[in-house]
Amino acid sequence: MNSYGPEKNSRLFGFSYKEDELEQINKVSPVPPNMDDGVTVAAGGLYGYAVDLDQQAGKDYELIRKYRCMAMHPEIDIAIENIINEAIVSDTNDSPVSIDLSNLDVSERIKTIIREEFSYILHLLDFNNKAHEMFRRWYIDGRLYYQKVIDLNQPERGITDIRNIDALKIKPIREYKKPALPEPNLKNTRKTYSSSTGEVFGKASTQMPARVVEYFAYNKKGMNYMGRSFGNSGQNQTVKIARDAVTYVTSGLVDGNNGMVMSYLNKAQKSLNQLRWMEDAIVIYRMARAPERRLFYIDVGNLPKAKAEQYLRDTMARYRTKITYDQATGEIRDNKKYMSMLEDYWLPRREGGRGTEVSTLPGGQNLGELSDLKYFQDKLYRSLNIPLSRMQEGAGFQIGKSDNIMRDEVNFSKFVGRMRKKFAGIFVDMLKTQLVLKGVVTPKEYDSMKEHITYDFVYDNHFAELREGEMLMQRMNVASMCEPYLGKYFSVYQVRHNILGYTDAEIKEQDRQIAYERNVGIIPDPNAQLAAENEEEMAAEGQPVDLAGGQVPQDDMDLSGAGGPPSSVDIVNAAANLNK
Repeated sequence: MNSYGPEKNSRLFGFSYKEDELEQINKVSPVPPNMDDGVTVAAGGLYGYAVDLDQQAGKDYELIRKYRCMAMHPEIDIAIENIINEAIVSDTNDSPVSIDLSNLDVSERIKTIIREEFSYILHLLDFNNKAHEMFRRWYIDGRLYYQKVIDLNQPERGITDIRNIDALKIKPIREYKKPALPEPNLKNTRKTYSSSTGEVFGKASTQMPARVVEYFAYNKKGMNYMGRSFGNSGQNQTVKIARDAVTYVTSGLVDGNNGMVMSYLNKAQKSLNQLRWMEDAIVIYRMARAPERRLFYIDVGNLPKAKAEQYLRDTMARYRTKITYDQATGEIRDNKKYMSMLEDYWLPRREGGRGTEVSTLPGGQNLGELSDLKYFQDKLYRSLNIPLSRMQEGAGFQIGKSDNIMRDEVNFSKFVGRMRKKFAGIFVDMLKTQLVLKGVVTPKEYDSMKEHITYDFVYDNHFAELREGEMLMQRMNVASMCEPYLGKYFSVYQVRHNILGYTDAEIKEQDRQIAYERNVGIIPDPNAQLAAENEEEMAAEGQPVDLAGGQVPQDDMDLSGAGGPPSSVDIVNAAANLNK
């Protein structure tokens, strides 16, 4: 029987499952577990461990803020909405997700309890109404945190509340500590043990830490306020929360160089910056080159330089106008005292030239060319795994054959399926806590059961449905072509298994369902239908038909009662009797 509550001699807030410490100590390995979850590992050595959150937490803090700023750009926002609308399909009557226990080998009573607890978790999360916002936060930040609140006085009640934690305020930590129990007694230190025995030799058990302590560091002001230690005044009230009291789901993308969790927006940073730079460059170029400017060549004759410049300024002031419009007040003003590069050019010309002249400087050419901007925009959408056909202007949705489905749509459907599996980790962890606290299963039992529990999201990708329909049609055509050769070249099992693609379990289930539908009359029995067709054919030919089906035996046609066909004498006597 497992007990729950805060660990003894611990400052962890919340609750945790108490596991067998001996089992943890026997798992000795120089490789730490779960290196792909982006957890900060406490650095240390022989004399202790310390957590340095100054740099690591600061990097995560800035990275998450960068992701959220990226999501505010219109191109990124449109792409995110396309992905979320494909992953989370809101139906008026159904929930966006349901649990499938068909592969779980437990009793029906346990399955019923699991379904009820799963519905209770969806109710606590308000998943039917907030599924879109939850998936959006997870997609942008690359991680999602939820605290599971329970009644420590009555843990058997299960989870009583679920609260979302901002990813900027919490950080997962992992420490490796020395085993508290004595060193295992190793009989033969020179013997080589396999990995399945769980034993070590030499002094590996004392050199490698065997006990793993995981917790979360939480600060209400943000992880950038977390320091090197816990509990002092400079820490700004950073607290430790037990690992089992928080549900932590990541995107699964981890930087292999520094172990930091990345968002799906990470690879779009460069493309977005290039797109912004290109847009700014186009705007600046058009503003500088679009207007046509006038060139005034003023003949100054043989005037000295000072008088020539004064004469040029007087001419500029006499003819130059700068009319401005104030959008706020509606006033029109003449701002002649301001001069900009977008106005006319005034150039002096010495004696011997062509005199005073006014000409026009043409504006920039090909200002409507946007091919380079379109290139960076398409590059941005490709970095987000969005099919370009979805982002084209005026492109409508058409239902057609699977031959018209582009490869990008198939890949996009697979990408959304992978994200759904990662996001479903939130249900895996919460369902485990609920079932363990209520005593339905133990933690070890649930770890063996969770591989057989699947979560079905409502699907709305019509391209995948069209592809599956086309494949089923092709299989049925091949099966119909093999039907005349059943029993000669093909067996029924081979057609159902190899051509139609049924598994052995599906074949058994289909046979059971077909037999049930025949018994209740949903579908007709093919043998009875064949007998009825034979009766109709014999009745059309004028042959006697037995009530039970089939042709009447020849003996029943003998009018004299003797066997064999009637003779001519019998026929004459029978006619005479009819005349009488």
